[in-house]
Amino acid sequence: MGLCCSRSQDIPISSSSESFPRHPSKQSRSKPKQRQPSSQIGRVLGKPYADVKALYNLDRELGRGQFAVTYLCTERSTGIQYACKSISQRKLIIDRDIGDVRREILMMEHLSGQPNIVEFKGAYEDPEYVHLVMELCSGGELFDRIIAKGSYSEQEAAKIERQVVNVVHVCQFMGVMHRDIKPENFLFTNKSEDAPLKITDFGLSVFIEPGKVYSEFLGSAYYIAPEVFNENYGKEIDVWSAGVILYILLSGSPPFWAENEKDIFGEILVGNLDLQNPPWPSISPSAKDLIRKMLTRDPKKRITTTDALEHPWLRENGVASDKPMDNAVLWRMNQFRASNKLKKLAQKVIAQNLTEEEIKGLRQMFSNMDTDNSGMITFEEFKSALSRLGSKLSEPEVQLRSFSLWEVTPKMNFF
Repeated sequence: MGLCCSRSQDIPISSSSESFPRHPSKQSRSKPKQRQPSSQIGRVLGKPYADVKALYNLDRELGRGQFAVTYLCTERSTGIQYACKSISQRKLIIDRDIGDVRREILMMEHLSGQPNIVEFKGAYEDPEYVHLVMELCSGGELFDRIIAKGSYSEQEAAKIERQVVNVVHVCQFMGVMHRDIKPENFLFTNKSEDAPLKITDFGLSVFIEPGKVYSEFLGSAYYIAPEVFNENYGKEIDVWSAGVILYILLSGSPPFWAENEKDIFGEILVGNLDLQNPPWPSISPSAKDLIRKMLTRDPKKRITTTDALEHPWLRENGVASDKPMDNAVLWRMNQFRASNKLKKLAQKVIAQNLTEEEIKGLRQMFSNMDTDNSGMITFEEFKSALSRLGSKLSEPEVQLRSFSLWEVTPKMNFF
């Protein structure tokens, strides 16, 4: 089983507390003098350095993590507000980091302008940061909006899920496999009742190559499709993840749940899909039919995005009921949301307290294990590395440690 090393960024993207641009309140609000463009070529974009502050006023911080800080920013020429994700050059230590940023920019450029996809404004590089300027989605996260409203129906769930499935549909039409479809990656564009939902993170996305077998073990635990564990998957994994979101929208909790990721993986592999216990008796047969089709274990038999969008329950003006659902659904959704936010906060604290030397050490350890330079550690590579160190662990003990390593490293944004 592969262990993911790709860094799955949460939105708002956040970054290290070290070395970030000065807060705008400490800067002059007057228009700065235009600087002469530098002739130095940036290592990420391959273009001359650009002064993003000549074009945008960086305002308050929206969020931060290990690699980047996201700011509210205002275009000086128009007054339009955007979000600017400033990625620290000091954190881009190895070629894989630089490749990840380049790929994310390429994906956003390729998909920008499509329905339910965040608009990309541009990328700028200077000696300290790579700045990604994009549409500001100020309406909040998916579950936060639902819970704050206080009442909820299948009809409203269908409206949300239609936008989630449409993201997968658009990505596939444009030749992209997202590989990290999850609620945290969706934001409403504004706080209005009819604000569209948009996906904002493409850190794990790849272009679909005909005939290629994808084997990287990555994604977010609750939303990983079963075929990912076999290290042989394709674009159908995004439909599965969207199906998991639908299950949560209608029940308040994920279909395969456990206290830790090792056990979550076990539940996904067993695949006991519960559509009998509360609240499922009160959910319409049509909704449950769509869930079964989206969570079909065989990817070849799984419903396509085209057929899902035409499903009677999901299509516009379809059969989804406007009757309010049981409040227990919202209560469970709130508990699930709170648990996830607590885990993310703990992981962020751990990651932000690592020194650059500690991060370099972890990267080197990872590179030593990743003998085929695939960007992931297979179980065999992990076992071989332990053997080289003289480990006498039994195979079950090695397996347990490999799960533990997967749980820690990708969540801490080392890679």
